[in-house]
Amino acid sequence: MIPAGRTPRLILRPLALEDAPQIQKISPQWEIVRYLRNIVPWPYPGDGAITFIRDVSLPAIERGEQWVWTLRLRNEAETIVGLIHLRNGEDDNRGFWLAPQWHGQGLMSEACVWVNDFWFETLGRRVLRTSKAAANVASRRISEKQGMRLVGTIEKEYVSGRQISEIWEITAEEWRKWKLRSA
Repeated sequence: MIPAGRTPRLILRPLALEDAPQIQKISPQWEIVRYLRNIVPWPYPGDGAITFIRDVSLPAIERGEQWVWTLRLRNEAETIVGLIHLRNGEDDNRGFWLAPQWHGQGLMSEACVWVNDFWFETLGRRVLRTSKAAANVASRRISEKQGMRLVGTIEKEYVSGRQISEIWEITAEEWRKWKLRSA
């Protein structure tokens, strides 16, 4: 069972099949998909969201391999504005997207604080790694601001093509120190 979460401005609600229509309306935007891994089909098909939720995310959640939340504004709890997930793996434990009209307001930083806490404090993990296209400056800034450090680069395939991907990392101990400093 995945718990819901709250930040000062957001509700993180566990992903559900009934989220598909809203995700289908939001996600097929170039600003969202260009830095997602190329497993996301482009052009985005009309059944892309339902297929992703039903055939990929929910089975991975049931196997205990992923934890996925929709992001909703606290004052508009029924409206999805983004998605954030955690997953088991070596170099890519966290990923997210946010509808373009909500960029630049610190919402994803809030969501990342909550999911990082979940990763370290609830799941008891020792290290969090995230990979991102080097060109994805906004995502890099979140990692930098939250105390992560660049530990490597590799080429990966994204919806927008083959690019250099940066691997960022933070340990549980580093995360706890960052939270104390930022409180």
